[in-house]
Amino acid sequence: MPPVDNLNDVIASALWLPHRYDAGHHAFQFRYVPRERHSDIPFLSDQHLGVDPSPLVIGGAEVAAHLLAAASPRAGPHFIFHSAYCASTLLTRLFDVPGRSMGVSEPQLLNDMVGWRRRGAAIPDHARVMRIALDLLARPFAGDEPVVVKPSNIVNPLAAAMLALSPGSRAVLLHAPLRDFLLSVARKGLWCRLWCRELLEGYLGDGFVQLGFEARDYFRQSDLQVAAVGWLAQQAAFARLAERFGERVATVDSQRLTASPAAVAAAAAVHFGISNLTAADFADHPAISRDSKSGADFAAGQRAHDLAAAEASYGAEIDQVVGWAEAVARNAGVALPVPGQLDE
Repeated sequence: MPPVDNLNDVIASALWLPHRYDAGHHAFQFRYVPRERHSDIPFLSDQHLGVDPSPLVIGGAEVAAHLLAAASPRAGPHFIFHSAYCASTLLTRLFDVPGRSMGVSEPQLLNDMVGWRRRGAAIPDHARVMRIALDLLARPFAGDEPVVVKPSNIVNPLAAAMLALSPGSRAVLLHAPLRDFLLSVARKGLWCRLWCRELLEGYLGDGFVQLGFEARDYFRQSDLQVAAVGWLAQQAAFARLAERFGERVATVDSQRLTASPAAVAAAAAVHFGISNLTAADFADHPAISRDSKSGADFAAGQRAHDLAAAEASYGAEIDQVVGWAEAVARNAGVALPVPGQLDE
């Protein structure tokens, strides 16, 4: 950590990540995270950053006053909202193009905003702090380069509020087709099945699931049915975002992204209004040939190979769950696929 002479310099610099929000003291915790550190880890969480026993703490009022006094208002960040296991980290990493754009992957700060809301934060207070959080995340790393933020998918229930609070922001809604998603869940094993249950538990508390089930119904569902319910809830939410925000949001799936990452990233750049990035700028990006989570070399076709292996083991069960989920979607009026496809 470099020496800190002026807290305003911290608030102004994207090198100081707004890492946590302490609602009890209305204070932000900042950590020094240089640009190259972002490319070394998949997510901006304590697990991947490591625990800092003495983060730099600045009161929310001081942060807000500095942002208000900035020479010119800053446009909010753009967003990649996703439904998990859909190569969202790859798309985020592709926007790490020094001088022209930067991708920020799953900042813990936004998870804290979810936790605070679940604990009963008053909506006006929550909105005021979320606006500060988005302003901090939008700070450019160099010049005036735009920032593209990928929140964790536990943040999806707040997506509409985030877009409403930041009128200059646009979003890409990224998902894996249902079968691919379920194959990913199945092959990742028990911990992933438990994670899907935890995700659904949170979504139920958020009032985010509107599929016609009673609370007791979830006890009768298999792990993969629960995973499908969480996926459907997110698709329904994405459809609502597309209807409400129109051209500010665009949808794309992981099959298109992994088949043509440079072309999809270029289309996303156009959607975000980042006019100085083209498919040629993304074609040789190191993120394309690296595993987004581990950083290891990623062979062409590896994702398809992994899904094929899972298909051989779990295909029959997934056939049943996909058919069931499609019936649930029809009964609940969930449009599949979500309208507003990203143009290439």
